Amino acid sequence: MAVWDDLVGQDRVASQLTAAARDADALVTAAASAAAAASAGKSAGAGSEPSASPGTAEAPPAASKMTHAWLFTGPPGSGRAAAARAFAAALQCVSPDRALGGAPGCGFCDGCHTALIGTHADVEVVRTDQLSIGVKETRDLVRRAQLSPAGGRWQVIVLEDADRLTEGAGNVLLKAVEEPAPRTVWLLCAPSLEDVLPTIRSRCRSLTLRTPPVDAVADLLVRRDGIEPELAASVARATQGHIDRAHRLATDERARARRASVLKLPLRIDDVGGCLKAAQELVDAASEDAKQVAEETDAKETEELRAALGAAAGTGGRLPRGTAGAMKDLQDRQKRRATRTQRDSLDLALTDLAGFYRDVLALQFGSRTALANTDVQDALERIAAGSKPERTLRRIEAVRACREALDRNVAPLLAVEAMTMALRAG
Repeated sequence: MAVWDDLVGQDRVASQLTAAARDADALVTAAASAAAAASAGKSAGAGSEPSASPGTAEAPPAASKMTHAWLFTGPPGSGRAAAARAFAAALQCVSPDRALGGAPGCGFCDGCHTALIGTHADVEVVRTDQLSIGVKETRDLVRRAQLSPAGGRWQVIVLEDADRLTEGAGNVLLKAVEEPAPRTVWLLCAPSLEDVLPTIRSRCRSLTLRTPPVDAVADLLVRRDGIEPELAASVARATQGHIDRAHRLATDERARARRASVLKLPLRIDDVGGCLKAAQELVDAASEDAKQVAEETDAKETEELRAALGAAAGTGGRLPRGTAGAMKDLQDRQKRRATRTQRDSLDLALTDLAGFYRDVLALQFGSRTALANTDVQDALERIAAGSKPERTLRRIEAVRACREALDRNVAPLLAVEAMTMALRAG
């Protein structure tokens, strides 16, 4: 199975990346051959100067499809990170088939396999569970990027959340992208070009992914994850081609239950009391999600740090002097992670709600567009019959405004209460 097989509906992008991986492979192979020839000539007393050393590679020629920095953009669920990881694996491919004309990215060799599962020494995948990526973390990445590959063909840095870089972190990254090490490749991922500093995106080759077709996502869930075809088709349709959300709905019964609860909200906001109660329940469900993640990770992280700092085994062990600051930093990170988890959970709920009203609008206009939420078609038809398209559009706008308010750090309960009141008013 080639590394590109999970890029659903992205044939054009896969073709471009395959061509770039071929050029990258040829570049490293030529540099290695030149270094080997120079070394042989020197040992034979030829006295010729080496044209390249084993740890370097010449810059790609102007006609090359390979470059040192890439920016993967596309809507949520399009597979930006999957494309970046697949390209990283192709760059590390050591399959013998390459010598026979095969394209890098076989998916089976040691380079591909370790890159895909996250254990390759020269592939650093950075994803954050915090609200942003700061200067300190970015400086650590830049230092890593200056190193020569430990054993692979390239040093690859995959930054899955480039849109979460603070302004200061972006300025730190700019220098590394502007003047990269000879064998370093940056792979940045963001929802859109506007989410990345203009100075950074101007130095990257951009690839834009599209939302995958619903049928293709369902096929992937069946083929890769062994999901029943009927369930795969249902969740792919419900998420409108969002690969990660479709996988989560297919494999997590609690996620399906939470979605079903969200889709009942439009029927529960007939009065002010119902609006406020529905808002409280939505925020409480998101908080419960955050608490669940915290219970799974916080205790383990805390105990590991205590052990690393020399505390005695068990939660009651006394910490050595001067280590309270490290524990405080960990607690702050955990608090920021809980905040992001709550916001992400709320955002998923709001996305489902927007999808509900999108289906209502389709019914009101008599569109032949396939409905995403066929499992609640009775509710869709009831709302569609009881209101006009202009009211539905205002409701969709209210959901969008709530998402924007959450991005601006408005208190979640206030933002959601304002939304439910607006949904009631239409």
